[in-house]
Amino acid sequence: MVLQVSLNYWAILAATIASMAVGMLWYGPLFGKAWMKLMRLSPKDIKKMPLTPATAMSLGFVVMLVVSFVLAHFVDYVGATTIGAAAQLAFWIWLGFSAPVLLGSFLWEGKPLRLWVLNAAYRLVELIVMAAILAVWA
Repeated sequence: MVLQVSLNYWAILAATIASMAVGMLWYGPLFGKAWMKLMRLSPKDIKKMPLTPATAMSLGFVVMLVVSFVLAHFVDYVGATTIGAAAQLAFWIWLGFSAPVLLGSFLWEGKPLRLWVLNAAYRLVELIVMAAILAVWA
């Protein structure tokens, strides 16, 4: 059986842009300093990163475009057309996929649990925003 899907590519683009905006706010003015402290990074360390900020943002945009595209499929499959339905879908996707995968940084990489909480909360907010856009603008 092949599932039929109806996608709004403008909504996918908007969800991608929104995810980037949420990330810039989350890891910038809202929690940027806390994230750097939890990651044990200094501003000098950030400047020494292997990718330039422009390259990292460009690659991040492509990655989030893929996430938006796949999330749009899930939104369509479950028939989410309201913000509430989108938030519920985002929560279950977060709980089943994002949160457990991110937990590996605490379990295996020795990162602080508070860093997991910060990153996992970001992913939940990001998924809710993206799913809401995709559901309402279907």
